[in-house]
Amino acid sequence: MSGNDTDPGTGPRRFASGEAEAHRLDAADPGHRHLFHVPPADGGRYPEAAYLAGNSLGLQPRATRTELLADLDAWRRLGVEGHLEADRPWLPYHELLTGPAARLVGARPTEVVVMNSLTVNLHLLMVSFYRPAGRRTRILIEDSAFPSDSYAVRSQARFHGLDPDTTVVRLTPRPGEDTLRTSDVTDFLAAEGDTVALVLLGGVNYLTGELMDIPTITAAGRAAGAVVGWDLAHAAGNVPLSLHDWDVDFAAWCSYKYLNSGPGALAAVFVHDRHLGDPTLPRFEGWWSTEAATRFEMPPVSRPPATVEAWQISNPPIFAMGPVRTSLELFDAVGMPALRERSRRLTGYLERLLDEVTASRPLTVVTPRDPDRRGCQLSVRLGAGSAADLTKRLRHEHGVVADAREPDVVRFAPVPLYSTYHDCWRVADALAATVTEERR
Repeated sequence: MSGNDTDPGTGPRRFASGEAEAHRLDAADPGHRHLFHVPPADGGRYPEAAYLAGNSLGLQPRATRTELLADLDAWRRLGVEGHLEADRPWLPYHELLTGPAARLVGARPTEVVVMNSLTVNLHLLMVSFYRPAGRRTRILIEDSAFPSDSYAVRSQARFHGLDPDTTVVRLTPRPGEDTLRTSDVTDFLAAEGDTVALVLLGGVNYLTGELMDIPTITAAGRAAGAVVGWDLAHAAGNVPLSLHDWDVDFAAWCSYKYLNSGPGALAAVFVHDRHLGDPTLPRFEGWWSTEAATRFEMPPVSRPPATVEAWQISNPPIFAMGPVRTSLELFDAVGMPALRERSRRLTGYLERLLDEVTASRPLTVVTPRDPDRRGCQLSVRLGAGSAADLTKRLRHEHGVVADAREPDVVRFAPVPLYSTYHDCWRVADALAATVTEERR
């Protein structure tokens, strides 16, 4: 840490930690920023943005454009014959994504398929796995679930003729706390689990950044007789996962956040192999739900394979699959263990800087301090003012891109693939300059 009272080019320092330290850390622990396009700064004195909004939309890998253009060129050259003759033939194209997607979430290849969008996939999975009967009708979610999940489970309850206000149970943190404890979930399941048909929680909470104890909660839910599913939108590509070994029934995730596959990118699903080939599970079916070997015999009755591909409905959109494939290749090359370790270092550094800034300002970090209970996101609650207004000032005055969740939470995600220690320093410096100190 620099002992000077100023940092070069900044004038008087706004907080104790110096910019030079961030540069030294980046030299020692550089990450993979060179593989991504970083937007230009919209303000401040640096050419590139300090982009800490990867939990909302990841940056574009440099390889994506080249790879996508290659798929487009196959269409130009081959027309319909590209289904079989392209360098990456379209007919089995989705299979190129299966292996790396399965490795990313700790699953077997037969348990994972890339398809559709996240909430569509949740609905398709709930067709199979939310089957209320007798006393066992309730759906357990967290009160701070992403709104789309809330809408989805409420609509599922209504579809089954149930009252969503009584069917959907929303677990809230204890008074004075911002995040759920694992025991808040397991104690409820121990007491009332015989009324729960489905547990559907976010693996990493979108608002607070809390990493749930997926194996412990899964075991408690299954012991109570419930089906356990996970929304991994903020967990896939952020934290290591072992879905098969954790005995998760099903999961779904998007790929435009930490997986850097572009806005509205394709999502993916996991179904544990104990459910694969089960003829008693109801499913919606379509063209791609039948076995590939006999698909073009055009039989009137589907012959679903004993894999998760039985949950597919339509043929995959090739040009949407290409960016997912490109991104998954990056994760295969770097590896989640290495990314997780860098994430701990980078997020811990940002936390230390935020501690200095928040000590004298009306700001509170609501993300758990224990590194085992979070991914790379730190959420800051404002004591006054609008989160949206603050993020606008951070962007336009300092070139810091963060994400607002109204009314009062700003989310910062130092993504280990491309974020830097200097990005973290810029966040703290910008907050210190933007948020007025409290008078003591």
